[in-house]
Order: sequence, then structure tokens, then C-alpha cells
Amino acid sequence: MRLFPNDKNLLLYHLLIFVSFIAFWKSLTAFDLMSAFFVGDPFIVFRRIIDWFLSGMIFRHLLVTLTETVVAFVIGSLLGLMAGLWLGLSESASRLASPYLKGFNAMPRVILAPIFSVWFGLGMTSKIALGITLVFFVVFFNVYQGVKEVSPVTLANARMLGASKRQLLRSVYIPSATSWVFSSLHAAVGMAFVGAVIGEYMGSAAGVGYLILQAEGLFDINGVFAGVILLTFFAIALDAIVTVAEKRLLHWQPRDAATVGGAVT
Repeated sequence: MRLFPNDKNLLLYHLLIFVSFIAFWKSLTAFDLMSAFFVGDPFIVFRRIIDWFLSGMIFRHLLVTLTETVVAFVIGSLLGLMAGLWLGLSESASRLASPYLKGFNAMPRVILAPIFSVWFGLGMTSKIALGITLVFFVVFFNVYQGVKEVSPVTLANARMLGASKRQLLRSVYIPSATSWVFSSLHAAVGMAFVGAVIGEYMGSAAGVGYLILQAEGLFDINGVFAGVILLTFFAIALDAIVTVAEKRLLHWQPRDAATVGGAVT
């Protein structure tokens, strides 16, 4: 039996790490290493999550946060993809927009949350707008870099064979940028959740961020951790969906360097 992680026992290793983390967390209070007021109790946290689902109160809040997250993720990713392709292919447009894009990217965009709240109100629109600004630049810079990384030799060969601009875009630029796109989408998932939750912190009447804010106001550390863990779970689930799409669309790429060239180790 192999002791190292592989496809067959990877889930077991994940469970062992999770159980070890919970045991360590519980030991902090069980052995009076830290006060439960500050670190909470994992058993109470998970019981709180179960109670939320059994009572049904969590579904309305989850629907709000997940809607904000998914909409911001989709719109921000599409805008980042289109802008990255456009500026990556247009040298003049890239030079004109470069200082503004770099300046806006360097700005801590979470400070836009109160501005969006004034502009769009306290509903979902302001949270979606903030999420879009966070997701856009993650995707944009990766797509832009992916377009710039296209091999000049590949481009020269394609042009020599008579490829048009549309054919170059479809057969050379987009495949080259695809791996960069999916790499950015994994990070963009977290950014979309950040935008939704921060927006809910600034002002809302529903959402998991709203529940966390309410628990924080009552010094209920277990409620705070319950909300954080719930958000983490759904972020992992959304990231898993991106991973499945990535495997389907990038099936042509070698997954194991050891198998490249036909050699199997």
C-alpha cells in the first residue's frame, strides 16, 4: 500500500487533514490553551450550521450571496476575457489604456463598496458591481498575458499557411490564452465571494455576510465561524465546477509531465 497521496487515497488524506484540523481547533479550548470566546468551538460551529439548514433560515441568505457571487463572477470574467483579448491584440489600444488599467488595478477596490452603495443602493446590484471590479482584473491580466505569450514561430507558420485574422484568433490566440483564463478563474471565484461579502458588510438585509455581521455585533464567534465555513464550502464547490469545465475544455493538454512524449514513469 502506497503511503504517498495518489488518485485512490487522495480523499482519505483530505479527510485526515480535515479531522486533524478540527482536533487541533477543539484542543485549543479543551486544554485551556485559548478561550472559546476568541476561537469558538468547532462542534458548536457545525451544530450552528446544521441548525441553520434544519430551520430553513439559511436558504434565503445563501440565495442572495450565491446570486451576487455567480453574477459578478460571470460578468467580470466575460469582460476581463474580452478586454484581455482586445488589448492583447491591439498594441495602440494597449498603450493608451495601460496607465489607467494599472492605476485602477493598484487601487484597493474594496473602498468602492460605499460608493457603489450610494450609486446602486443596498440591494444586490451594488454587491455585484463590487464583485465585477474584483474579478475583472484577475481575468484581464491573465488573458492579456496569455495572448502576449503566443509563440512568434507559431504565428509566423500560421500566417505562412494563409490563416486570416479570424482564424488566428480562433486557432492560435484563444487556445494559447485558455489555460491562462482557467488559471485566473480559480482566483476569480474567491474574488467574487469577497465582493459579495464585503458589500453585504457595508449594508444589506440579507446574505451570509449579513449573518456574519450580525453575529459579530453580538460577539458570537461561533456564528462568525459558521458563516465563514459555509462561504468556504460553497467557494470550493464553485471552484470544483470551474475545474470540471477546465478538464473538459483542456483535455488536449498533457496533465502529467512524465507522460509527455509517450514516456510513462
